[in-house]
Amino acid sequence: MRIPVRLTRVVGEKASAENTVIEFGTAREVLFSSTLPLEFADLLRLQNSDGTLDAEASVVALQYTSGRTAVAARFTQEVSNWIVKP
Repeated sequence: MRIPVRLTRVVGEKASAENTVIEFGTAREVLFSSTLPLEFADLLRLQNSDGTLDAEASVVALQYTSGRTAVAARFTQEVSNWIVKP
């Protein structure tokens, strides 16, 4: 799949962001790696460069390895422009 996105973690008024790549996705979930200090249930915003993907997701699983984190996140709402549909 490999879709480049801007990942933003918003906590209160503080936000941290990075560029990453969605490696796998379904109609409801995405998998990607991150260097941000993410925790279970964090809310994230995923945006691609052309604006066709701008969605909120919640972290549902994390695996820490070698300074990066493998992340599974579930969309909080149906994503109308998402590439994968059931």
